[in-house]
Amino acid sequence: MTTSDALGATHDPLVDHEGVLVATLASGSRGNCTYIGDARRGVLVDCGISARQVLERLAAVGLGDVRIEAVLLTHEHTDHVAAAGVLDRRLAKAQGAPVPFYVTAGTLEGMAERIRPQRLEPVRAGDRLPWADGVLEAHAVPHDTLEPVAWTVVRGHARAGVVTDLGHAPRLVERLLASLDVAVVEFNHDEQLLLDGPYPWQLKQRIRGRHGHLSNAQAADLVERGVGSRLRHLVLAHLSEENNTPAHAQQAADAALHAIGRAGQVRVHIAEQARPLPAVHATGTPPPRPVQPTLFGAGHA
Repeated sequence: MTTSDALGATHDPLVDHEGVLVATLASGSRGNCTYIGDARRGVLVDCGISARQVLERLAAVGLGDVRIEAVLLTHEHTDHVAAAGVLDRRLAKAQGAPVPFYVTAGTLEGMAERIRPQRLEPVRAGDRLPWADGVLEAHAVPHDTLEPVAWTVVRGHARAGVVTDLGHAPRLVERLLASLDVAVVEFNHDEQLLLDGPYPWQLKQRIRGRHGHLSNAQAADLVERGVGSRLRHLVLAHLSEENNTPAHAQQAADAALHAIGRAGQVRVHIAEQARPLPAVHATGTPPPRPVQPTLFGAGHA
């Protein structure tokens, strides 16, 4: 399995140990889970599908032997945390020790006692946590839960993030998106399909609210405002099966990238509920070297 970057160079992400590897294992209203790391070790963002499915889907994308070193929970809704207890036990048995689950106090409060894992690590929005040869970052997002966060994983010069389950995109989210090489972004619903669909009006209003879910149009606007020169892969995530279609989401994303002159430079992928996406890879961009002062300083020949 190989992927190509925007410059045409070909990489095999499963043997390239530089940069970051991202595999969206499941995305949608029935369960969410994303792997971020490399071919040897990494973390999971959310675990809303069964533990068996998590492990099977990792194997399906060639990552069956990776060591899971942490699970990062975004919020307490069951489509993001349902497998926490069982996955905790499966990983502890397979790897010889409990895996830390990073969770905000609000998310922990909202989780059912029966699914709480053994090793809980408290986190707050704004925290930067060391991990292996990288950093885990938690970012505040607006959603109708107790203390939701988005997560960014930094590895080497590369940054990957999962930004889903938010009703609108404030400046903080724009800046977050601008910093990413791989972005998993919510394209939840088409506004007209939602309004014409079968949901009760109260639920429609919740989804459309400022603490609900991003529509295709809102997500496209976020892409236009937030995507900079770094981004290489954009994963359209958390598509509603009732109120969206892959074609609607793709059209919105493509139009936004075209508007900012990044069409053809950013690869667009659509995450699915029923099967995992092949892993994508990015190496990131090293920071510019500082300019060394000359003997005579600026302005001298």
